[in-house]
Amino acid sequence: MRLSIAVLAGGQSRRMGRDKALLDFLGEPLLQRVLERVRPLTDDLFIVATGRPEYERFGVRVVADRFPGAGALGGIYTAIAEAAFERCLVLACDLPFVNPGLLRFMREQPFDYDVLIPALAAERSEQGGQETLETLHAIYARSCLPAIERRLRASQLKVIGFFPDVRVRRIPEEVIRQHDPELLSFFNANTPESFAWALERARSEMQQNLED
Repeated sequence: MRLSIAVLAGGQSRRMGRDKALLDFLGEPLLQRVLERVRPLTDDLFIVATGRPEYERFGVRVVADRFPGAGALGGIYTAIAEAAFERCLVLACDLPFVNPGLLRFMREQPFDYDVLIPALAAERSEQGGQETLETLHAIYARSCLPAIERRLRASQLKVIGFFPDVRVRRIPEEVIRQHDPELLSFFNANTPESFAWALERARSEMQQNLED
């Protein structure tokens, strides 16, 4: 499957207090770590960010958000619209453990959807007993654009708000765990505390690999 991959890096990093995408993670910027983990999966890898000339150093194209100030939904719209291929995997820039095996599994699924999205079980959710849909670890088809644009122009910025208008296929948690048993793919290093935990976990994994 020919799949575009877009990494959204246009947020304000308010919880981190500085640009999380550029934080050093084992000798490289966090954004570069994400890019390198997914680079083998696509011929069309790019960053969505506005006013970040420093991102040009990562060797992939950087596109400006078409709906500035519209949050994740605006970033998703831009990613789909700028993608070279019919379907675009959209990822957050703060996923240090993004799992190429899981992404490859998602890439190879039949084209019977407009949105293909991991769905974590309700008992893990912080959404009042509802499943958690990983909207920044999902594949979106170009057919989503009209529904998203309607929401953006109405200032309705909740990402899943347009889902009733398109075909959404969920990947259940039990299937995800076959590729990522600890669900680390979805761990966001977006606060000083979570970043420190991720760094320590990555160092531990690196040491274990050296010992093996």
